[in-house]
Amino acid sequence: MSDQRPADDSMRLSRRGLISAALAAAGGAQAFGQARGTESATAPAKPVKRYDMRKSINLWAFPYPDKMSLEDCLRLAHAAGFDAIELNYDLDNDLSPKSGTKEFTAIRKLAERIGIEISGVCSFLFWPYPMTSNDPAIRAKSLELGSKMIAAAHDLGTENLLVVPGAVTIPWRTDYEPVPNDVCEERAIEAVRKLVPTAEKQKVNLNIENIFFNGFLMTPDEMNAFVDSFDSERVRVHFDTGNIMLFQYPEHWIPILGARIQNVHLKEFSKKGTDYSLESFRPLLDGTTNWPAVLDEFQTLGYRGYLTFEYFHPWQHYPEALIYQTSDALDRMLGRK
Repeated sequence: MSDQRPADDSMRLSRRGLISAALAAAGGAQAFGQARGTESATAPAKPVKRYDMRKSINLWAFPYPDKMSLEDCLRLAHAAGFDAIELNYDLDNDLSPKSGTKEFTAIRKLAERIGIEISGVCSFLFWPYPMTSNDPAIRAKSLELGSKMIAAAHDLGTENLLVVPGAVTIPWRTDYEPVPNDVCEERAIEAVRKLVPTAEKQKVNLNIENIFFNGFLMTPDEMNAFVDSFDSERVRVHFDTGNIMLFQYPEHWIPILGARIQNVHLKEFSKKGTDYSLESFRPLLDGTTNWPAVLDEFQTLGYRGYLTFEYFHPWQHYPEALIYQTSDALDRMLGRK
């Protein structure tokens, strides 16, 4: 029995030594980690580049009118942190020929009470009623609707109306007969020219949008020549970053279009896919757009207006998540976070 005691004591000492060594090592590692943490905490933070532009979102990103009323959408956009919302003119719903000054003024006052601006008026009606259609009746209807949209924008308290001036082709419409390029340009100029006096009187900008899918105004130089031909301060450009991403790059267009840019759509696009329909547009930051380069070009240009996220597919479940996610993405892009 006595012969085994030294061995037991030695075993105990060995175990105590191991435990002490382990604790010492752990303490050293912790101290090292604290030292590194202190060093990193005191290191100068990388400056965040800030852009003085305004956050906006288009109504198409909301489940309106199926699951949300217009007031619901305005309140959600404000709660999510947007400065403004872009509204869409249609043949039905709150913004339509069925409404007039009384209804549009009420919407403007509602937005003011909620605390959100209206960044502009947009519409899909330029596709079923193109200004360059071969059918004179459709061209006349397009001008009628254009005049009503100008009045709606004025009553809503916004200076911005997005205008699609025409199309050589409309790939997603089988009922549109292709129009030769020169005829398309001639008809588009004629139509916009007829709207200019009303726009000037109402102090509303006719912002010509670059589309690319319509085969018209395919380069920034063509867009500049078209806009400049009216010699009116009310004919400007609504620049869409996503509509040219199929073959070109928005950061290349911005300095060429220059001060003509009055309003902006931020549409995310992925060059990795092969789908060239509206499905090719993605939630913001889930694409291949070089956003730092795009924002730098806007900043260099001196653009301080609205950046409006445009997306055509409200999320089926938890649709508010898309609104908050987009707001967060814009905050990070603009250096607010």
